[in-house]
Parts: sequence; structure tokens; C-alpha cells
Amino acid sequence: MSKSKQLKLGAFMRPVSIHTGAWRYPGALPDANFNFLALKKFIQKLEQGKFDAFFMADHLAVLNMPVNALKRSHTVTSFEPFTLLSALASVTEHIGLIATASTTYDAPFHIARRFASLDHISGGRAGWNIVTTANPDAALNFGLEAEMEHDERYRRAREFYDVVTGLWDSFADDAFIRDVETGIYFDPDKLHVLNHQGKYLSVRGPLNIARPIQGWPVIVQAGASEAGRQLAAETAEAVFAPAGNLEAGKALFADIKGRAQAIGRDPDSIKILPGALVIVGETVAEARAKREHLDSLVHYDSGIASLNSALGYDVSGFDPDSPLPEIPQTNAGRSSRERVVALAQRENLTIRQLARRIGSYGGLAFVGTPQTIADEMEQWLNEEGSDGFNIMFPFLPEGLNYFVDEVIPELQRRGIFRQEYEGKTLRENLGLARPTNRFFQPTAALIS
Repeated sequence: MSKSKQLKLGAFMRPVSIHTGAWRYPGALPDANFNFLALKKFIQKLEQGKFDAFFMADHLAVLNMPVNALKRSHTVTSFEPFTLLSALASVTEHIGLIATASTTYDAPFHIARRFASLDHISGGRAGWNIVTTANPDAALNFGLEAEMEHDERYRRAREFYDVVTGLWDSFADDAFIRDVETGIYFDPDKLHVLNHQGKYLSVRGPLNIARPIQGWPVIVQAGASEAGRQLAAETAEAVFAPAGNLEAGKALFADIKGRAQAIGRDPDSIKILPGALVIVGETVAEARAKREHLDSLVHYDSGIASLNSALGYDVSGFDPDSPLPEIPQTNAGRSSRERVVALAQRENLTIRQLARRIGSYGGLAFVGTPQTIADEMEQWLNEEGSDGFNIMFPFLPEGLNYFVDEVIPELQRRGIFRQEYEGKTLRENLGLARPTNRFFQPTAALIS
């Protein structure tokens, strides 16, 4: 296989496992989400495995679910992303550091400054996962009575992206002279004041930090609704795409890359990385037994709460052994609701069965031996279902160790995953170009 066809792998690490039962699994660390020494070991193991990035999701509120479910959740506490990733930058050298930051509940200047700082601290390894935040409790934490309407959130996000990237371009790459003889620290002609005035945002600028090492931190997007796909096509360089099977993955891959091409972007400048839970066993039967045990650790209270959250609608009052009722459209994340409803219809699941599936993990999963898992990943890559995956580990540290020690070598043996990192920055490792400054042309010295 051509070396140009290579898997890209991120690690979904907040929560350290997406599975609700993960913290109860034998040998797992129950406090892994809030244990810095453990997280340091995890990211170093990921770097040993040559992963592209450590991906940290984030929430701006405690999960909005009943306390009987919340008390069973291992995601109720976690570190603030920039604090954690800045600390992890100091104990790693190559792996990317991707943080979620909301365009609905934060200010562009804050986001631009934090990511620029992380990019400099890490030597060019930062990535921004753009989210619009669908959680009514988050609105209450920021002085609002209700969350913003879905499509309105995405319109604000599009303007927010323009402002943040404009702020990153405040200084030319060679603006800082630091000439001790003349006493000139920077060239004022290479400073741009943004003066943005838009529908949602008013930001003067400039940013008070040098342009990021990567030009811009890598832009990541995770929405799969119509508005989310369009935002991804216009802005994203990596898409954490939900796809429950290969056919859905191929459709999403073609849709987002087709949209990008239609507006003049190179489709190869966007890496499509579906989330995938991976459970490794010496045999397929052993891996399936691990999955069954893991799923059995999810209490119904957790399952029904997760289902209600995914649907944006409370079905706990219905007979749990009846089919899912018709779900009205709400202001919650549309793509998650549609996936759950489609799953229930496709497999004719009752509310109880669906709650267990969603409460554990209802998305794409590779459950098998290193060889069978590599077979499936290779098929996705060859058939343009994805450019790689954002790996979700079933429990830590065992699930992570099995993947790095057993699956990674199999992928490398097949020539579809790197033996060594390609460069020093996240962009270089993902094969992404460094964006030019929209306000300043590079000088001959910077080009050479």
C-alpha cells in the first residue's frame, strides 16, 4: 500500500472512557478522569504508540440528568482542559493536544489567547475542537435562562471562527525583532488590529501573543447535523465524526469532503476521524465477553438518563419494555437524536434495551483480536469510510495498553500506520499545511 494512505489516530481521553461502566471494570482506575499521575502515564503510553493526538472533550455543566443517574457517573468531575493539557505538554514531545472550547459560552479573545499559548508551550501541538454546546444547564451557569437555538448557535460559531483565526493573525510571523542594539522589540508595521464588528461579536484586537507556531492550531469539529457538517466543510481540518457503521461512515466522508470541494477547499485538507470504541481480546469470543461484562456494569438509572440526554426528550415515564415512542424535535443536538432513533428502529429495540445500549456506548465499536480490528480499520481506510479514528478505550489502563501493545504493531506491520512521527507539530503529523497569515505576506526569509 502507498505510504500516502495512512491511518490517523486520536485518543478520546475526556472522559478517559466514554463507556458508563468503565470505572467499575476489574482492574480499572475509578478516579482516572481526575488523577493527574494516571493521565500523565496514559498520554506517554499514547505517544509511545505514535498517536496523533490526545483529544479532551469538555462540559460546562454537570451532566443534566437525574441525581440517581448522576451519582453513578465517572464524568461528574474532570480537569479544566487548558490547565491539564499545558501540564501534559511538559511531559510529552510529539503527541497533539486537542481541547474543546465553546463558541456559545466563551469569548473569542479568551479562546484565541489560550490556544495560542498552548501552541507555544507545546512547541506547535495544539488543536481546537469547536463546539456550540447543547446543554440547558450550561446556559444557567453563564447567566442565561435558556440555551441558544441550534442553528443560531452554528451561525454564531461561524463568525466566532473568523474572529479567532483573525486574532491569531494579529502579528506577522517575523514581527518580533527583539533588537537589543536599537531597542526595537517588534515592528509596528507587522501588527494588525482586527476591529471586527459582526452580528454576534465585537472584537477590537490585536491578540497580545505572537502568532502560534502552527500559524493556527489545528481546527477540529464534531457536529454531524446539517449545520454542523457545513461548518466542518468550511472550517475544520479534522472531524470527529459519528458513524455507526461503514456505510454511514462512507456517506459522511463523501458528504463533508464533497461540501469542502464545492467551496474550493482541498478535500484532503480535512481528516475524517469517527469515534470508535475498541475492545481487544486474544480471541473474538474473549473480546465479546469483555464487552458483555462491561455493558452489564451499567445501571438502568444511568442508561435511561443517557438515553434521555441523547434524545433531548424524557422517555422514563413510558413502559421500559415498549418500543421507543415518537420523539419530537427539540433544541438538543439533532444528530445524536437521529442516530438513536434510527438505531431503535433498525434493531427494533425496546426502551430498556436502547437505554442499556446508549447508557454503555451505542456507537461504532471494533470488538475482536488485533488482526480482526486491523482488518476493519484497513477496510474503512481503503473504502473511504474514514481517514482514521478517534479511539475510545473501554477501560483504563488495560484497554489502552492492549491497543498500543497489540493493535498498533499490527497496523504498522500492514504499512498503514507510522513507525515514527513525521514532524514536530500536530499539523506536520496530520499532513496539514500551515495557514498563511491573511494580513501579511511571508517574507523571502520565511519562505526559504
